[in-house]
Amino acid sequence: MRASILSSPATRALCAACRNEASRTKAGAAFSTTACASKIDSRTPLVPEQCRPRVTTTTSRVTSQRRLFSRSRVCQYSTSTSSENTSTTTQQKPNNPDKPIPRYYALFPSTLPHGPPPSGPFDIDLRALRREFLRLQAASHPDFHHSANQFDNNSSSSPSAEAQLAARRKAEATSSLINSAYKTLSSPLLRAQYLLKELYDIDLAGDESTDYQNGSDPMLLMTVLEAREVIDDAKSEEELVPVREENEERVKASVEKLSEAFAKEDVEAAREECVKLRYWMGIREGCDEWEEGKGFIMHH
Repeated sequence: MRASILSSPATRALCAACRNEASRTKAGAAFSTTACASKIDSRTPLVPEQCRPRVTTTTSRVTSQRRLFSRSRVCQYSTSTSSENTSTTTQQKPNNPDKPIPRYYALFPSTLPHGPPPSGPFDIDLRALRREFLRLQAASHPDFHHSANQFDNNSSSSPSAEAQLAARRKAEATSSLINSAYKTLSSPLLRAQYLLKELYDIDLAGDESTDYQNGSDPMLLMTVLEAREVIDDAKSEEELVPVREENEERVKASVEKLSEAFAKEDVEAAREECVKLRYWMGIREGCDEWEEGKGFIMHH
């Protein structure tokens, strides 16, 4: 076998160089592994997946809290809105919700938006009432349904004829109701009597016990008898002027007292003043209808 061309010291030197190279290679590999491990440690911990904190749990929890907060705000807004609506509705209701608004007052919402006393005033703007009355009559007057009258005179029984006839009759009923309401509300006496009847079930229009001749109020009796005597003995309308002026002052005072009584819901005071106003209005009519030799006629 051939002997090595390298001497033994050379061989040992070569082996030492190889060993150094190998050790450097291992050291580099170890350094590379350590560096990679450090990079991994700085970014993501090498722990099992089941041990890692779940971000989705936190996210879902935050989302749930946001939804709960949003719902609570919606509920809070809904509750506040509901309370505001309830407050507004309560303010718009009459003081006594058990009593419906009288029908005559409901017919004139523009002139009487607050309804009858005590929520609305007893005094009424008569000019505004007149304007609304004319508008209502123009819209419901039977003359605007004149075409139905032709079918009424004929023997036709077609559905259109019957419908137009029914519309005309409805218009007549509505027009009659509007007339009655306007007549009642435009008179302080009739208005007071109507309110006492509708709100408190007190019928003074047909109560004969309020006649001044019964002597329940001596002062009222004396005032009416004196006015009657002056009207009976008058020879001209000029002699009625003092009676008219005094009586108009009494009418004005009674209307003011009625307004206060209805505003305070003082039923007894409203009843007493309504009885007085009944006779003051009778004296007014007696003066208006005076004729020489005719005498005094008290209207109830």
